[in-house]
Amino acid sequence: MIVAGGTASSLLADFGAEVVKVERPGGGDPLRNWGPFANGVSLWWKVHSRNKKSVTLNLGNVEGQGILKDLAAKADVLIEGFRPGVMERWGLGPDELLTVNPGLVMLRYSGFGQTGPYRERPGFGTIAECMSGYVGMTGFQNTPPVLPPVPLADEVAGVFGAMAGMMALYHRDAGGGGKGQVVDVSLFEPLFRLCIPHITMFDLLGINRERVGNDFPDAAPRSLYRTGDDRWLGLSATSQSTFEGLARAMGMPELIDRPAFTDNASRIENREELNDELNAWLSGHTLDETLGQLIPAGGVVGPVYNAAQIVEDPHYQAREDIIEIDDPELGHTRMLGIVPKFSETPGAVEHAGPTVGQHNAAIYGSWLGLGEAELSNLAERGTI
Repeated sequence: MIVAGGTASSLLADFGAEVVKVERPGGGDPLRNWGPFANGVSLWWKVHSRNKKSVTLNLGNVEGQGILKDLAAKADVLIEGFRPGVMERWGLGPDELLTVNPGLVMLRYSGFGQTGPYRERPGFGTIAECMSGYVGMTGFQNTPPVLPPVPLADEVAGVFGAMAGMMALYHRDAGGGGKGQVVDVSLFEPLFRLCIPHITMFDLLGINRERVGNDFPDAAPRSLYRTGDDRWLGLSATSQSTFEGLARAMGMPELIDRPAFTDNASRIENREELNDELNAWLSGHTLDETLGQLIPAGGVVGPVYNAAQIVEDPHYQAREDIIEIDDPELGHTRMLGIVPKFSETPGAVEHAGPTVGQHNAAIYGSWLGLGEAELSNLAERGTI
């Protein structure tokens, strides 16, 4: 798993957790090979691994496996993303690690989970997105399904994993008698969980969700619309009061009483007719005119942004969603800020992603008491 576990640990690191990334000696983590690159360095790595410390360790030899056990003995959470059975073959499965540290939370990522007939299949996020049901309903009726342009399954699984890890720690410390546990996170199930009512809809009503483009099958209007100056915006008026407010703000109160639009069920049935009305109005107004007229009246609308527009937006700036940092490899740059916003423990970005093994001396020294000579010998043997 290239992104999922790293997303979980990145979220924790943003809020002060000491996160030690264990990498292969030499090349390091596979994410370092993801472009784009600046000064020869992966920007994915620099953002995704911010606030983390990097050590190198060869888990394929017995000495390296022993060192990982020593590290795990002092940790609260261990996150791994190998195919099921690999950690066990190395003698690093839950039986071994929870023996050396009964309070350890072991967060295990895999494509299909640690159990079930697909457990041994290789699985990246793309396959998880397909098999979760998400991709099957993404796109338009007359087009093929559409994959997301980001590693969505990995990132959603990362958020679930960070949440689950904290739940397990809370249980350990608040009522679990100090006992850790194993958390099994597949890539497909968190995204499947976010599809919420689809299985129940199929079971009770025989509804098999299909591709519907930018519309929302269960409420209308909700879609993307083009304005008169060739910009795009999102518009959602999926409650009755919001729709009525929108119609008045557009100067079209007659839509409220038209039988085709009188309630949500009617608007769903006559979605195309309603979208035609909205498109006709929006095509006669620029984006700025539209926002200026609808937002003060309670209209739920917003522009479709790209990165250049995001960095200029005053709301992003006011909420410190884009921060500036200095990095030895990149120089001065911007990246996304801390999300969400805590009143008492707001988190911080201390540094971008480290170089391979940058913290070997610091971590192996402070955690395990290894000195310079011992680290040199371990390096010569290819262990670190």
